[in-house]
Amino acid sequence: MTGQRTCGERRPAGRTVTVGGAEVGRGSRVRLRPHGHADILDLALTGRTAEVVGVEEDYEGRLHLAVVLDDDPGRDLGAAGKIGHRFFFSPEEVEALGAEPAEVVPAAPRVLVAGIGNIFLGDDAFGPEVAAALLRRRLPDGVRVADFGIRGMDLAYALVDGCDAAVLVDAAPRGSAPGSLHVIEPDLDAAADAAPEAHAMDPVRVLALAHRLGDGRLPRVLVVGCEPSHRPTEEGPDPDPGLSPAVRAAVEPAVSLVERVVDDLLAELRRRERTAQLVAAQEGEVL
Repeated sequence: MTGQRTCGERRPAGRTVTVGGAEVGRGSRVRLRPHGHADILDLALTGRTAEVVGVEEDYEGRLHLAVVLDDDPGRDLGAAGKIGHRFFFSPEEVEALGAEPAEVVPAAPRVLVAGIGNIFLGDDAFGPEVAAALLRRRLPDGVRVADFGIRGMDLAYALVDGCDAAVLVDAAPRGSAPGSLHVIEPDLDAAADAAPEAHAMDPVRVLALAHRLGDGRLPRVLVVGCEPSHRPTEEGPDPDPGLSPAVRAAVEPAVSLVERVVDDLLAELRRRERTAQLVAAQEGEVL
């Protein structure tokens, strides 16, 4: 390995790299062959098999394969980006297992559920509270739940990291009764015109940043919003930590609503995939 266990700030990279004549990308299986300045952890990992969960590029232009070990009991945490379960190797430090690229294998649709908001600003903690509740539920394969808090840059990168759809969970004032829930589909083209912001969590500006990072390619995005009882303003004092009673009561209904939205998105993505396969098969018959 290159001596790094994390890549720090990263830009989205190409989906595959060539390793020993084989295309390797997300879903490919590899055998780890660290070399150079190997440390004790490298020696422990030598010869282990792993799955590639991402191809990433650092600011110096070097490519890294993010992998999770096949025999790691916490490999699902690694696939979700948790520290301690995901490792980075250069393409020269792995051996491809199998000649077929990962992209030719049909993969389950990937849906990101992102809780967003500041846990210290009253009802703004609605998104993180719902994310925490969802993490205690059994969700379908391909669904990743994460509390992004106020980390707008991280969310922007996640939106362009190969997910097929995203559900943002946030406290969103729309003039209804406190605790009211609603599902919104933002206009991604309009959001692209907003000024991007890398160090805050304004959903519109995060979408604008993701639009630029992904060269205009974004997944379908839905927002599950809750009407707050109070919202921080620049002029007024910050609200006390903790949800208001109306918003607290909306957390469990919001969990159920997000589960229904995710199920609908997965069904739509599967229908789209089946349609694409049928079209490809018909075109092949014509040829």
